[in-house]
Amino acid sequence: MENIAGMKILTIDIGGSHVKATILNAAGETISDYARQPTPQPSTPENIIKALQELVKDFTEYDKVSAGFPGYIKNGVVKTAPNLGTDKWNGYDLQNMLASTLGKPTKVVNDADLQGIGLVSGKGLEMMITLGTGFGTALLLDGKLLPHLEIAHHPIKPDKDYDQYIGEAAFKKRGKDHWNYRMKKVFIILKTVFNYDRLYISGGNAKNLDFDLDENMIIVNNREGIKGGARLWKDNDESGELTGVAASSQTN
Repeated sequence: MENIAGMKILTIDIGGSHVKATILNAAGETISDYARQPTPQPSTPENIIKALQELVKDFTEYDKVSAGFPGYIKNGVVKTAPNLGTDKWNGYDLQNMLASTLGKPTKVVNDADLQGIGLVSGKGLEMMITLGTGFGTALLLDGKLLPHLEIAHHPIKPDKDYDQYIGEAAFKKRGKDHWNYRMKKVFIILKTVFNYDRLYISGGNAKNLDFDLDENMIIVNNREGIKGGARLWKDNDESGELTGVAASSQTN
């Protein structure tokens, strides 16, 4: 396990609508102002990298970089990016590119995974979901990330996956009442399939849930999830690889 005491970790959250960044200490506490700007359009890798350079230009003192990305990441390489454009991102080595651009050891994981390790209690089987541009998910067992599953792209209807069924576009098209009707169905499915001990709910649309939740379903603050940026560097096994996450550290 790497000793990160005293280290400063630049933590980046790449979202479908905004990119955000802050600097954390080893305990996951923010020690800088929170920077935020709209996600560039079109959201090509080149435009995202330029936006991140601009976003973090005033963050000059940090030792490591952690980044959450809205898609499936394997060993720091983007495999899918449904809300940014998979055709542009498939095969893009975001981890190495950020390490080269920012000049620091970097780890990149799925954005829901990043939030999950920052928010869960660390006891039992816990699930993290994000209700934003799309539907993000993470599963953790006793605080350790399980292999990432792109549940958002499992069909919930013959012609729709979860992203299409309850994502931001569906919310705007069908309205709050019908979206809540759909969310009730989704929660029944998640409870039946995963038998989680706790379900954490974040994302911009979490505030639009208008029905009573089970006692083990918890709405959490998006910003709190960025604490996972410190945990990415803390929770290493002896080989230096991140336990349970499809990502590796990279130095220049």
